[in-house]
Amino acid sequence: QVQLVESGGGLVQPGGSLRLSCAASGLTFRSYAMSWYRQAPGKERELVASITSAGGSTNYADSVKGRFTISRDNAKNTVYLQMNSLKPEDTAVYCCNANLAAGWNEYDYWGQGTQVTVSS
Repeated sequence: QVQLVESGGGLVQPGGSLRLSCAASGLTFRSYAMSWYRQAPGKERELVASITSAGGSTNYADSVKGRFTISRDNAKNTVYLQMNSLKPEDTAVYCCNANLAAGWNEYDYWGQGTQVTVSS
């Protein structure tokens, strides 16, 4: 059974930092591209950052470029999201996603999410 478990969310003041973690089990982690998404109340889910299976390439939403960094440790089956210079508009539930396209098949898994609240 595939599980993605996020942690590290919480309440932080504007300008502060948080580091989110997503621990994966039940899948060949090193084969999956990993992403972080977020969804704020009343808004659509947004792709925040993604990283390829070997970690050689990353992509970021324009709204977080220069402030957030995605990384992964394939030995620990974990993906991270370092969030710096947080803004109130970063408030959302952050979820990690594992995705693998293999031939005609696509494997897509989601975590439950962790709440990030940026407020003074």
